[in-house]
Amino acid sequence: MNQSILDSEKLHLAELLEAIQRCVYFLDASSRKLIWPLTKERLETQKKDVVLFEAMAAINERFAKLQDTLGAAMRHACILAGEPTDSFLKVLSFYEKAGVLESVASWQLCRAARNLAAHDYEIEYAEIADHFNSLQTLTPLLYESAVRFLSYCQETLGIEPRQADFSAEFLAIVETKQARE
Repeated sequence: MNQSILDSEKLHLAELLEAIQRCVYFLDASSRKLIWPLTKERLETQKKDVVLFEAMAAINERFAKLQDTLGAAMRHACILAGEPTDSFLKVLSFYEKAGVLESVASWQLCRAARNLAAHDYEIEYAEIADHFNSLQTLTPLLYESAVRFLSYCQETLGIEPRQADFSAEFLAIVETKQARE
């Protein structure tokens, strides 16, 4: 009975790891639909361009989904590793020390940008452009954290994504982003 509970928890983490790879894949696909950086002038000129604004909405949603999924997976992996999870700050501190996160502050910066997207209904095109340009700048932080987290799970817990459907693309996306920097 206890082994089946542990197996179930490991399977759940494996599914979250697969979801992280899928999130990266679709966020990257949406980001490639836009010409960066976005400008106030372009948004004003194309204010009725449904394709443009749908791509932007997808980026907002997918950035948030990636961070949410990564956060849930990090907490779950901490539980499996026997680390404290009574506050998410402890989870973040653990992963900063483990080298998964660049810093707690960088995670919180991504979270603040994500929260602005979820709760701010901006109509000023300059501010909209700034927001999306910020997401584009912060995305590599999430990608790098994701790849390091997947490595941590494999090396420390022996857990990999449930299916490898997005693994090759995930690695290619992360490697491409790292090469650009």
